[in-house]
Amino acid sequence: MTDFTYSTATEMMARLRAGEVTSSQLLAQHIARVEQRDGPINAVVVRTFEAARERAAQADAARAHGEDWGLLHGLPMTVKESFDLPGTPTCWGFPQYKDNIAQQPAVAVQRLLNAGAVVFGKTNVPVALGDWQSFNPVYGTTHNPWDLSRTPGGSSGGASAALAAGMTPLELGSDIGASIRNPAHYCGVYGHKPTWGVVPMEGHQLPGVRCIDSLDIAVAGPLARSAQDLQLAMQVLTTPLQQFGPMGWTPAQWRQTDKAPWQCRVAIVYDDPEARVDQSIQDRLHALADFLRSQGVTVLDDHRPVDSAQSHRVYSYLLRSATGAWLDDATFARFQALGQQADPALDTMRERVWRGSTLTHRDWVEFDQQRAVLRTQWQSYFETVDLLITPVATSPAFLHNQQGERWERMLQVNGQNQPHTDSLFWAGYPGLVGLPATAIPIGQSPDGLPVGAQIIGNSLADPLCLNMARWLETEWCGFVQPPHLA
Repeated sequence: MTDFTYSTATEMMARLRAGEVTSSQLLAQHIARVEQRDGPINAVVVRTFEAARERAAQADAARAHGEDWGLLHGLPMTVKESFDLPGTPTCWGFPQYKDNIAQQPAVAVQRLLNAGAVVFGKTNVPVALGDWQSFNPVYGTTHNPWDLSRTPGGSSGGASAALAAGMTPLELGSDIGASIRNPAHYCGVYGHKPTWGVVPMEGHQLPGVRCIDSLDIAVAGPLARSAQDLQLAMQVLTTPLQQFGPMGWTPAQWRQTDKAPWQCRVAIVYDDPEARVDQSIQDRLHALADFLRSQGVTVLDDHRPVDSAQSHRVYSYLLRSATGAWLDDATFARFQALGQQADPALDTMRERVWRGSTLTHRDWVEFDQQRAVLRTQWQSYFETVDLLITPVATSPAFLHNQQGERWERMLQVNGQNQPHTDSLFWAGYPGLVGLPATAIPIGQSPDGLPVGAQIIGNSLADPLCLNMARWLETEWCGFVQPPHLA
């Protein structure tokens, strides 16, 4: 029969509804692909094949009796290891949590299941979801299907690798520091970081963490091989559409616009002194700008919303404050001492990690007030610009480097050494103020590695970001299979 493993999720659903394939057959193809290809890649690290076979059979029987489970009825898929899935471990790469077996599904996972999804496994992550590589002592290292010597990204690196290798059609990831967007960029797939607070985070947590929905900056969202699949997944993940805030969950509405993508005013930023971008990425962004102009789109070059240095500094401190909540007491005390002992004039990522992870409440409030000013500037920016397109990271996928601290590792960018952590600037550009951002493939580097960009919109303008991504996919550039897997 036809091999559907590189079809989009939307195409698979159409075939399922038409009776051209069954859920059990689709699942069998994906399990076979995992068993054949995942050895050297190591993406799908938790496998629930037997339970998935039972659910797929139930989905087929239900469809045969005229039942409709929802938008994903019978679709095989995987989710990131950090989300609770009953009967499976949620350990975030920590050995001490490898026997932390989930009893209830995460809310986002439950929404996928309620829509009919057949979840057959979970994908790899770095320890504490804290790296742009995906390696840990529990599950090992995940490799990029385009080049096994390189990272697939992180922390949703197993997700992006599985998608690029045709092992799953749809994934659920999370993002606080581009953890959806940079794996999409490194592996040439799509990912959407939603507006903060519209996809529930409950069930994406380690033991002892409470009210995860209130975690600053962090979001859950989909990864896929097409923008249309992101739209499909977002419809499931945001039904009902609500947003988390000071009073908990309240009804929300998407920002309405009647503009088609080609009618938008689009700003493009190619590079920044805070995070210099490899020329291979800048060249593809210029190619994108040329295409947009050829279609009559108004393109504004290097039209920036906020002061880059201030934005990056505020993001760095608030990011580390958010993730510092997971530190054990000994690490917290060590970071606190290191931050106090460090030269007050030094403010590199190293010092920001130490000091940000141990901020006093008074200092946190000061940074939050600075963020409020930046948020106001972003709102003013979107009065004259519909969308902003920027790099996702400073380089294409880099060679594995698991030595030392993240801020000690170096990348070659335009022939110069640059700290890995500089790329966090592009993560925080929309992330700091909770804006939606859709990562899209925009071609390959001269070395044949995927290159991506992120489409940033105003708060709750997720549909506009996704519409632009889908139009570009149809008219210009989309997912390409890694050549040796084609």
